[in-house]
Amino acid sequence: MVDSFKLEKLNKLIAEGIEPYPYSYHVTHHAIDIAGGFEHLVGKDASIAGRILRLRSMGSLHFLDLHDSTGKIQVLVKADSAEAKSMKLLDLCDIGDIVGIKGTIMKTKRGEISVDAREVVMLAKSLLTLPEKFHGLKDTELRYRKRYLDLIINPEVKDFFSKRAAILAHVRNFLDKRRYVEFETPVLQPVYGGGFARPFKTHYNAIDSEVYLRIADELYLKKLIIGGFERVYEVSKDFRNEDIDSTHNPEFTQVELYEAYKDYNDYMKLAEELISGIVKEMFGTYKVNYQDNVLDFEPPFKRFYWVEEIKKRIGVDISEIDDAQAAELAEKEHLNIPIKNAYHVADALFDKHIKTELFQPTFVLDFPAYMCPLTKAKRGNPKLSERFELYIAGYEEGNCYSELTNPIEQREKFSQQDRERKKGDSEVPPVDTDFLEAIEYGMPPTAGLGLSIDRLAMILTNNTSIKEIIAFPAVRPEKKLHEEEKDGKE
Repeated sequence: MVDSFKLEKLNKLIAEGIEPYPYSYHVTHHAIDIAGGFEHLVGKDASIAGRILRLRSMGSLHFLDLHDSTGKIQVLVKADSAEAKSMKLLDLCDIGDIVGIKGTIMKTKRGEISVDAREVVMLAKSLLTLPEKFHGLKDTELRYRKRYLDLIINPEVKDFFSKRAAILAHVRNFLDKRRYVEFETPVLQPVYGGGFARPFKTHYNAIDSEVYLRIADELYLKKLIIGGFERVYEVSKDFRNEDIDSTHNPEFTQVELYEAYKDYNDYMKLAEELISGIVKEMFGTYKVNYQDNVLDFEPPFKRFYWVEEIKKRIGVDISEIDDAQAAELAEKEHLNIPIKNAYHVADALFDKHIKTELFQPTFVLDFPAYMCPLTKAKRGNPKLSERFELYIAGYEEGNCYSELTNPIEQREKFSQQDRERKKGDSEVPPVDTDFLEAIEYGMPPTAGLGLSIDRLAMILTNNTSIKEIIAFPAVRPEKKLHEEEKDGKE
């Protein structure tokens, strides 16, 4: 609700002929410029702008803490040096207002770099009061729902998003230098594919057809490889209609890249170079503190053969199990999963026995073939696939294949998938006949890699939830949230 005292001050501004929401303001310096270049700027004029987050008065002397996009700068407003109308305006200012300041750069007797104001201009009169103890709130849901308040009150959060932007810039620069071509593929797709997930569905009125928000970019990017591009990538928003937790958001960002005439061995080297390069550029070292431990990104990363490791732990070669054996194994291992076929049981065994061990950057290699419908068989062992996942700090960060390019084998694998789908596995995508036709024209040997931007940014900002580095993550509707809280109290 609008603060009545702030509204009264707004009306006074208008009555005084002061525009409380002007069109523009000329800014010459930011807080970081003044702090970094003070020796050369002291005594010079500056025009700054920002939000008042602290306002205190000592008789005719007023102190403002002004926050702009780069940090905080102190402003002094003195009755004997500021314009009379500025002193009058100051009486109508509140914490939360956005103001412009013109004055002289100086340092106080206590040594604090400041701006001695001659002029104060209202740029946006706030009508709501900022929460005083917002920083200490335990309700992270509120922080994510009202991210603008989070950014105002907790300016350190801005650094998370600056680092996220730097990661994306590095990825694009890395790939562009290697002559990859960036594409934008359809978000609305008639057939979703390229992963195992439940999609969001909508209706396309113009063509009277059901369409889906993409769960991956894979099949469209492969069509570009078939069409003659040798190196392609996309930084994309993908969508999966699944649970929301610390490492999953229904709308997430990843980069997918494909290169002709390469395999997963080539892409292990590329992934090492890309990820380690990001870390070195951001921190000046390969070693990064994460949750009171040290991550070492210096190549080469560790290699981990998960079928072998599972066999060491439970004595079973999971590359050879069928669905019936998988169901028995699920009972024996007390796996609480809704579908107990070979795919889901193998996945759950990995989570139970191996995932928690993968703190340092590690390539998990050679998945069971039945888990990889778009992947070539492992050379020398067709029960395995040439696939790796990259794990960092226990989180899956990347997924790579030596892409399956045999159209006959691909059609058979899609048919096997479809049989699982008809049995009730809702995560299995439908058969994409258009992609099957495309691959029948001939697809060169290709490596493909998907990397999670959200999780990498989470790790490199020392967070444990991707919601901290997604500007506006998915949150429960406020009405439903209040109903749940009410039910919990009854």
